[in-house]
Amino acid sequence: MAKDVIMPALGMAQETGTLLKWFKAPGETVTKGEPLMEVETDKASVEVEAAASGILAQVTARPGDVIPVGQAIAVILNPGETATAPKTDSIAHSLTASPVAARMAAEHNLDLTQIKPQGGRVRKEDVLAYLAARQDLSGTLRENLTGLKPNGRVLASPKARRLAQERGLDLADISGSGPEGAVLANDVETFRRNVSTEAETLTVSRTWRVMVERLTQAWTTIPHFYLLREVNAAQLMSWRDSAQSRATEKITYTDLLVKLTAAALRRHPRVNASWKDGGLTLNPEVNIGLAVAVDDGLIVPVIHHADQLGLSQLAARRKEAVTKAQAGKLSLDDLSGGTFTISNLGMYGVDAFNAIINPPQAAILAVSRIADRVVPLNGQPAVQPMLTLSLSCDHRAVDGARGAQFLQTLAELVEEPMKLLD
Repeated sequence: MAKDVIMPALGMAQETGTLLKWFKAPGETVTKGEPLMEVETDKASVEVEAAASGILAQVTARPGDVIPVGQAIAVILNPGETATAPKTDSIAHSLTASPVAARMAAEHNLDLTQIKPQGGRVRKEDVLAYLAARQDLSGTLRENLTGLKPNGRVLASPKARRLAQERGLDLADISGSGPEGAVLANDVETFRRNVSTEAETLTVSRTWRVMVERLTQAWTTIPHFYLLREVNAAQLMSWRDSAQSRATEKITYTDLLVKLTAAALRRHPRVNASWKDGGLTLNPEVNIGLAVAVDDGLIVPVIHHADQLGLSQLAARRKEAVTKAQAGKLSLDDLSGGTFTISNLGMYGVDAFNAIINPPQAAILAVSRIADRVVPLNGQPAVQPMLTLSLSCDHRAVDGARGAQFLQTLAELVEEPMKLLD
């Protein structure tokens, strides 16, 4: 039977998703597991895979539509199966209109079902014609279209509106060069260059706001404690040089630390646990998330089964995850299932820092730079490459002793990587 294609829930607080593109057109064959559509979420833009094989039909959502989570937006038919008419009450008004028309209708409190489109869906021109006929303000409406909507709001492209919000600019102050006097993105940038301001207030992205909310909740609800350990990184550096000479992928210190951390987590499963719903869950898999900074905030792609992968495999997975995160192309699987997180700021010259736990995980490891320091070696002062590791723990899941034992094991592995063979 037909399989509904729904707007998936890609985050705990997500209520809607924005459809960015379809990878298949209505009537084309779809194979289960292949990318079907791209959806913008609170965290990133992700490719959603087809849940079944068949023929794509009854597509009711178009790129740019904002769709409630759980709503059907298409079906996948079995070969030879006939499509039935979609239920009208299951289709949001935003799905029968262009994004511009939907916004205009909302601003004027219009029922889109009362507007007769000239084409297959309601467009801006249809809304304007309806307003002109209903209010008998055709002349005034046309006059306003030189720069303002009937309610006094400036006409602007979505990108121009977003840029103006981010830069704290009033669209009414900007002269538009687009059709009917609409403000375009170039108009915003030109206006910004020509206007000097003492301070700039930015409207942050949805991804940044969600990150703020999650970190605030984690910081205020999780009883953090921190353990710091300075380790000698000489053998770690030698291991990297040796591994790089044999590998085709670039080997980074993050790759080495993922390998060592995964081994330490196997020896200390309590640190690989999750605290949720008032109870402790020991995770059977070791899935390590990597904190990646992107323009819109912080993304944590996950390397699944990290304890079962070789160093070259870890390097390839890390490279792929970071590239996809920076391009906003992470999939659902890329973002889910993490049991422990590593945040490495060593490449930025940071000597030491404490990280905020990523719930429901029990701990996160903060990694600093490797720097030469004078330390005692065989009873004599010597300059050695040293690395500071900071372990943040959720005291509900990990007590001080367990955290210290894990950090000791990890430190020993960093200083003597051959202990991986023990």
